[in-house]
Amino acid sequence: MDKVELMMKSMQKAFYHSSDFTIRQIDWRNRSSAILCFYASLVDAKEVQKILDTIYARLDTDKPFWSETLVSTIEHFSLPQAVERICKGETLIVLPDTGEMLSLTILNKVNRNPDEPNNEHILRGSHEGLIENLDTNLALLRKRINNPALVVKSFRLGKETNTRAYYLYMDGVIKPETLQELEKRLHAINIDYFYSIGQLNDVLEDSVLSPFPQVLNTERPDRVVANLVEGKVVVMTDTTPTALIAPVTFFSYYQSPDDYNARVLVGSFYRMVRLLSFISAVFLPAFYIAVISFHFEILPLELSNQVKGDVNQIPYRPLIEALILEIIMELIRESSIRLPQSVGQTIGIVGGLVIGDAIVSAGLVSNLMVIVVALTAISSYVVPSMELNTTIRLLRFPFMVLASLFGFFGIVIGVVILLIHLINLSSLKQPYFAPIIPFQPKEAYKVFIRSPYIKPTVQVTSFSPPKDDRVKNGDTP
Repeated sequence: MDKVELMMKSMQKAFYHSSDFTIRQIDWRNRSSAILCFYASLVDAKEVQKILDTIYARLDTDKPFWSETLVSTIEHFSLPQAVERICKGETLIVLPDTGEMLSLTILNKVNRNPDEPNNEHILRGSHEGLIENLDTNLALLRKRINNPALVVKSFRLGKETNTRAYYLYMDGVIKPETLQELEKRLHAINIDYFYSIGQLNDVLEDSVLSPFPQVLNTERPDRVVANLVEGKVVVMTDTTPTALIAPVTFFSYYQSPDDYNARVLVGSFYRMVRLLSFISAVFLPAFYIAVISFHFEILPLELSNQVKGDVNQIPYRPLIEALILEIIMELIRESSIRLPQSVGQTIGIVGGLVIGDAIVSAGLVSNLMVIVVALTAISSYVVPSMELNTTIRLLRFPFMVLASLFGFFGIVIGVVILLIHLINLSSLKQPYFAPIIPFQPKEAYKVFIRSPYIKPTVQVTSFSPPKDDRVKNGDTP
């Protein structure tokens, strides 16, 4: 058995004789032979043949054949390096006689268009979205930041999957301790298989068991850029369109690109509406239960008589009544997500109307409880972030239990515990409840108001005011 056949057998064995692994012997200069190998699932075979034809036309000339082809490197052959390059989607030509290995980049890219993300719609502004390809995503970001200070660092995830990933930051803007903390956590990752962005999300969060997300997820390149120039770091992988942004604060989840594309008063108004929606989404069912169970006297007499008439017909406590409706709402929401889009919308509308009317007619819940739960659901969906939306839906259950046991006093206990948790929470070692705690007077008003861009500005850095004494305006969508 000659050298070519031995090398081909060893490479087939290294790739476990996979059906999509293509390897064949081709003619080369001076009647010698070479080995062509690539993954047919990652490479366009027709383009490979075109490159080979170009190479064949120049093999017997003095002009180097790689000057007009896609030969990116010529190096000494080693089996581990060949396996790594082929898994990346490269095409290799191995010359057994000389031990050289030629690498050709002929990727068969199958990418979707960078359309606007379905879960982050806006009215005005860019309607582009990230996709499942790192090169395209980096191009979308570089298009918006024409500055070499945008630093891109690569790393690999999973010993077996060997997934490409990047982290990005603006040099001179990001805090050094933030960058060091991120790199420390990324270097500590030790997994065999990477298949979900949630694995990376867990590594970046300071407190995995907290109900509050400490990493912002987005598929919008404009939102990524807005956070980069504020001094935050972004982590992206080659298998998902989701970008992870850290460090963030609680208030980052209530800001939307629409705040900055709309006029100042409009953007500020809707930002305050979103923040108020957190209060109604978490505390409204608990407040209703506390009033019905312990504090009926705070209601006006006319309303009190009407509420009593409805409540007296319900055979169990208000807590059970609220739990029944909340669980039904969660079931309808989950089913509408899992079903096809056309059917899911029908389930959401018809299911809510039919079940809501039937359950009231059967005397299982009161009309007022249906109104309370509906307002709570609407308030929770106002949040621009799906991660915090889920958190809000979870938080209302312990508050309902506390209100059922202790009334308003139980709600106060829950609020104190919630504030203590938020104050002690951090994102990449940065305070999660900033700029309220620790209090930064010059930054706190931006939580509620979108500042106008009418004066010379200095870019704000993460969690600390700029050292420049000039006027600061601007915050992050």
